[in-house]
Amino acid sequence: MNPLKAAFCRTFQFGFKAAIPFLPYRNPDILNSVDEIPSLLKKQGIGNVMLVTDKSIRGFGITSHLEEILVKENIKLTVYDKVQSNPTVHIVEEARGMYLADGCEALIGFGGGSSMDCAKAVGALIARPEATLKDLGGMLRIWKKTPYTIAIPTTAGTGSETTVAAVVVDEESGHKYALMDFPLIPDVAVLDPETTRTLPPSVTAGTGMDTLAHAVEAYIGGSTTRLTRQEALRCVRLVFKYLERACKNGNDMKARRGMLRASYLGGHAFTVSYVGYVHAVSHSLSGQYNLPHGETTAILLPYVLEAYGSKIYPQLKALAIAAGVASMDTDEGLAARKFIKAVKELNSIIGIGTKIPAIKLADIKKMASFADKEGNPVYPVPVLMDAKELERFYYETYEGED
Repeated sequence: MNPLKAAFCRTFQFGFKAAIPFLPYRNPDILNSVDEIPSLLKKQGIGNVMLVTDKSIRGFGITSHLEEILVKENIKLTVYDKVQSNPTVHIVEEARGMYLADGCEALIGFGGGSSMDCAKAVGALIARPEATLKDLGGMLRIWKKTPYTIAIPTTAGTGSETTVAAVVVDEESGHKYALMDFPLIPDVAVLDPETTRTLPPSVTAGTGMDTLAHAVEAYIGGSTTRLTRQEALRCVRLVFKYLERACKNGNDMKARRGMLRASYLGGHAFTVSYVGYVHAVSHSLSGQYNLPHGETTAILLPYVLEAYGSKIYPQLKALAIAAGVASMDTDEGLAARKFIKAVKELNSIIGIGTKIPAIKLADIKKMASFADKEGNPVYPVPVLMDAKELERFYYETYEGED
């Protein structure tokens, strides 16, 4: 990266870190079961809600209990179940139209990150009816309070139930961009392991590694606080303790609950301290090829950590100790390598590979440009890279022979 751009990035990041104590971060209220939702809505004086989910989750009956108890308690329910992986501008706008037409008063995002992000993006458009999603993409562009929002994760990974972000894909360009503002933090997060019981092992694996990446990138970046460091370390401990178990036995409710807690901690850590190039590159890939974000993030994580080199050895040692693969007496460099090796081994154990077959060489420059625009100057990464330097990660994960 040229020196002028690097100086601008670091100045921007320093200013944002200095502002952290004064920014309106907040934690959602936590419920442990969907059964608590009707009484909560009544306390809020809400009698008409929109449920935002996808057809597979609804088809498997995962939302049926909530739908039944809402109807039983005379709470009017509108269901939008057309969310897909990587929600598009069209989907968000269609859901917004239903919300307004039915006179809804609150949103319930029920599903993986896509459903929760869709609900949050709908809320942004309700709050700012004169704006488009493109207008609201980026940092601190919503400003106004969004409708009361409840987030119910069915995956333990995205952390969307506690974050300031909602990620949406522009279907015309394939570009994936994030809306980031404090009103997007849900009012309530429901951490009910029963909602994750039927999650397939592959989805459990990808979303679980996304959780790990949130914690790692929040910890190694330049905008950490004492609280986010503690949350990141606790998240890493939980992932290495419970993710393999959750993948092998979906009915292991202790592991499921542990991963939901890990997701929440990782989500809150990166909401304050941000992510880095792992996510910037992953967003460009999942947006371009409609790939599962968690899986591409998992594959990229060890490559990016290796690229940062000795700059992050002290942080990786702390993460290695949290993961249980090093001790206080372990040499920093050795501990760092042990942690990266442990990430690779965990990927392998839960069925995640090392390459991304969808990558086409002709797309790399465009995707690297998207990653550059997303990551710089916002993400407080330990080592700055521009678009040209970020191309390495697409080539390293490219499966072809060219």
